[in-house]
Amino acid sequence: MPVIVNGVELSDADLERELPLHAEASNPMRHAVTALVLRRVLLDEAGRQGLDASDEEGAIGALLASQAPAPQADEQACRRFYQMHPERFMVGELVEADHILFQVTPGVNLDMLKAHADVVLADLLADPSRFAEVAREQSNCPSAAVGGSLGQLGRGDTVPEFERAVFALPSGGILPQVLQTRHGLHIVRVTRRVEGRLLPYEHVAQQIGTALTSMSRDTAWRQYTKLLVERAKIQGIDLDDGEPERVFSGSSA
Repeated sequence: MPVIVNGVELSDADLERELPLHAEASNPMRHAVTALVLRRVLLDEAGRQGLDASDEEGAIGALLASQAPAPQADEQACRRFYQMHPERFMVGELVEADHILFQVTPGVNLDMLKAHADVVLADLLADPSRFAEVAREQSNCPSAAVGGSLGQLGRGDTVPEFERAVFALPSGGILPQVLQTRHGLHIVRVTRRVEGRLLPYEHVAQQIGTALTSMSRDTAWRQYTKLLVERAKIQGIDLDDGEPERVFSGSSA
């Protein structure tokens, strides 16, 4: 069924150009079509506002700048962000960590795997000295060969959910619950910590201001685009409530 936006049908050629930009999405085809819908809606509104739509990128940029302006982050907002997220501005902070990975593979019974990991964790909490031995026997990670050791880890070296867990643990501590990440289920311990130092606010103020302003701009753009979608006449696809916001943030518009 063709997708028609305000009377204009999306072409196969447009879809072929857009699709590679969404190869990493969970549903690349739907993301690509949604991105094209949003682009069409923005271009239609740009034309209605009297902007020159022959330069599509310029027209969309001018429309968003005039209709969805975002304020610059002020000093108070920047200092508040700095105070609320000191971990983001630490340098030199390191942990030495070990883990046991129970990999989630296609067809695995996740409940049974989790139950098994819980039993293994309970045994290790009772006798931490067996951690390396159990890692060699059970871990599905190459680090099993070295007793589960991941060596030294800094901020940004692992996926966020793993990082949050290991940097919150004290030296010698085992996480008291099984950690689930995109890679599977983990039993985690930290063997050593190197405390970092907090960068002075003055060294990161510009970086914070740029990031907060960008976040504010993206929010304003998504909200405005969502409003235009609600007003548009769209046939051939039903967009769920949050879909325009999710796709717009990664689209070419």
